Amino acid sequence: MSTHRLLSLLTVVAAFVLAPHAASAQDERPTVRIGSKAFTESVVLGEILSRLAEDAGAGAIHRTLGGTPVVWHALLAGEIDCYVDYTGTIKEEILKGESITTIEQMRAELAERGIRMSQPIGFNNTYALGISRKLAEQHPDLKTVSDLRRYPDLRYGFGNEFMDRSDGWPALSAAYGLPRANASGLDHDLAYRGLEAGSIDVMDVYTTDAEIEYYGIRLLKDDQRFFPEYDAVILYREDLEERAPEVVPSLLRLAGTIDEAQMSQMNARAKLDQVPEPIVAADFVLEQFGIESNIELETRTQRLLRYTLEHLRLVGISVTAAILLAVPLGIVAAKVSWLGQFVLSAVGILQTIPSLALFVILIPLLGVGPLPAIAALFLYSLLPIVRNTYTGLHDISPPLLESAEALGLPSGAKLRLIELPLASRAILAGVKTAAVINIGTATLGGLINAGGYGEPIFSGIRLDRNDLLLEGAVPAALMALAAQGVFELSERWLVPKGLRTSAGQAE
Repeated sequence: MSTHRLLSLLTVVAAFVLAPHAASAQDERPTVRIGSKAFTESVVLGEILSRLAEDAGAGAIHRTLGGTPVVWHALLAGEIDCYVDYTGTIKEEILKGESITTIEQMRAELAERGIRMSQPIGFNNTYALGISRKLAEQHPDLKTVSDLRRYPDLRYGFGNEFMDRSDGWPALSAAYGLPRANASGLDHDLAYRGLEAGSIDVMDVYTTDAEIEYYGIRLLKDDQRFFPEYDAVILYREDLEERAPEVVPSLLRLAGTIDEAQMSQMNARAKLDQVPEPIVAADFVLEQFGIESNIELETRTQRLLRYTLEHLRLVGISVTAAILLAVPLGIVAAKVSWLGQFVLSAVGILQTIPSLALFVILIPLLGVGPLPAIAALFLYSLLPIVRNTYTGLHDISPPLLESAEALGLPSGAKLRLIELPLASRAILAGVKTAAVINIGTATLGGLINAGGYGEPIFSGIRLDRNDLLLEGAVPAALMALAAQGVFELSERWLVPKGLRTSAGQAE
């Protein structure tokens, strides 16, 4: 491999992926960053907050993130300024371990963390357990959660967050004496499909979910009153009052304006009627507050172009950075025997960390958005490049090395002129593996607002829309195939002709 060719290629790639977005005109308005969890109701409420912030003269950025821990830590870290949560979740999940019995105590605990809480928005979206229409017809006596004890063979499918929450399945099963072994975790939105298909019998629902009426789900009465009240409230950072004093009063206008029926209706419009959440929110604020919103929705072509550029940026930056570190690490591992196994073991351990866990672990350090996703993808790219660099150098035929030594070349020149060209095919194969794996793994960035093809994939899951799923899945697959083709062509430029020919003959 010609070293200057490799450096030239990396320079071109780095110039593309690291190029900043075009500068936009300076906007002196304060910007409010609004968060939401990855379910429809939270997204709709986030869009409503965005419209209210804009009405107060601020710019609004709405970020759809993952579950409660992700959004809460983003609020604490200042990555977002506000979002809507629920009093039961705040008490049982966010402030668990604290002795909270009143709303005043809850406000005081939040204030110690620099967080303010609004008055209730107006609806209580509590948990409930639901069974399918078919099962309800088969067992008309199954009406309460306690009645589940008479049917020990029922299959439970709960949202992943509900499986671990202190107000979720562990405590619920203990309170009602239900068999814990019968439950499995899955995405909350996918559970509705499983219930309808008959693969599960019981699931957790939010009582304002539009799917309850759509699928004819029977809600089981919480006869032991296990679940607390889940009144929707706005959580916002204390410093927002100083940075954007006009915005907070505008947001607080939402208190007491949405009841359960209205929220369920908005959820149905977004999820069942496939009306975009920004439109649903704009219609609500127009009717409730007389605020007219100028909503400009992207076309499918515009969305695909944005997703593609964002995905290329995630993969390009992470793989380029990994090359710059992993190739030298592979060289050190091959040249310094006592370091070899240590280096390979270290990058191997990084590869064993579940990707979604690593994305979330990095949020307290790097916030939400592209940075933690790029960092995680960078770490996952190290192993294949380090390993292939080590293997390519380690497996060079001894007679070839002896010939190089006979020429009297210094070690640096021998590495650059002889060893790296001989190992070039293996190194390039490692880079190709890292790039292709990263293209798929980068879709998980949709959970932390990193952009790319993960955004439509997770939106498709949340909204039960296969067309949105395909908007992310198909281009990601095509990008992986294109990456393989690009590396095949790059081999003709980066790998010396003699090595390509001999390799082809050997194959």
